[in-house]
Amino acid sequence: MSTSTTSAPARPSATNPFTAGKLPRWAPPVTLVVSLIVGLLATLALGGLNVVGGIALGAVLYLVAIQVWSTVVEGGRKASDRMAYHLVVGAFIIALIPLFWLIFATLARGLQRFDVTFFTYSMRNVIGDGGGLAHALSGTLWVTGIATLISVPIGLLTAVYLAEYGHGALARGITFFVDVMTGIPSIVAGLFAYALMTLLIGPGTQNGLSGAFALSVLMIPVVVRSTEELLRIVPNELREASYALGVPKWKTILLIVIPTAISGIVSGVILAIARIIGETAPLLVSAGFTDSVNNNPLGGPMMTMPVFVYTQYAYPGVPPEPYHARAWAGALTLILLVMALNLVGRLIARHFAPKAGR
Repeated sequence: MSTSTTSAPARPSATNPFTAGKLPRWAPPVTLVVSLIVGLLATLALGGLNVVGGIALGAVLYLVAIQVWSTVVEGGRKASDRMAYHLVVGAFIIALIPLFWLIFATLARGLQRFDVTFFTYSMRNVIGDGGGLAHALSGTLWVTGIATLISVPIGLLTAVYLAEYGHGALARGITFFVDVMTGIPSIVAGLFAYALMTLLIGPGTQNGLSGAFALSVLMIPVVVRSTEELLRIVPNELREASYALGVPKWKTILLIVIPTAISGIVSGVILAIARIIGETAPLLVSAGFTDSVNNNPLGGPMMTMPVFVYTQYAYPGVPPEPYHARAWAGALTLILLVMALNLVGRLIARHFAPKAGR
């Protein structure tokens, strides 16, 4: 009786990364480092070290080298995939460079006046060093708060009409004009508010309410478009289930549709506030500027933070350093305020987001 033995399949020998159809893990980072070094040395040889030019040249050399290497080892399909990945990552890095550059420059130049005095004093009777933006901070809160109170109800109700009721020529006309308002220059909004207050009160009227009207013109279309899209993506099954229980449409919208989309609506409102809080041109025309604290929206010109930054940097005294320091500190405060608004918006959206049931 003969016994037959089946031999196990032979195990492949240790794979060579250069012949296994796949680049080794160290290939991309090593190629990138070598390419950057070559790019910097090339700029040095051409007349002087240029960091930006060297990095750009190194990035081009890296893309060419890794493409050729990947084509030889992995094939054209994998090489094309690597090229697309590197282009996407490169575009992402390029998009982040201005952001980090802005944050670094603002921190470096704004921290020297980021003190208690800066937030507790106004520019009343201040020439040269000292003073602060207390008047501009209070004015920004007043103007932005009033603009939000005006814009959110109008924008929300308009979005509900377009998403739930709007049909025919009227809905198309409203959508068209909302889109037009989204793209109008901000200075036009300021001129509109100035002309409106001139008709209501009199010529030369500049106050916080006029600035709020100008910002509302810019804020309403943002609220409308973002809220409308969020209301449209609420599943129709929720509406139909509510109608099947005999709930009228207005109550279904109020108790089902809006609560379902409330987290996104809050995020849209926060984005709209961030859109208007840094506007300068319309507030120069409508709200004016002053060196004193003004907590009366109808009581004359009201300073805001963007206008404060603009006036301090555009019209410095002698010496200009204190004015520029205040401008950079004001810009840093504005950035931090926008970041805080986004953080609050995310927390509110997370709190009101629909919770998954069991």
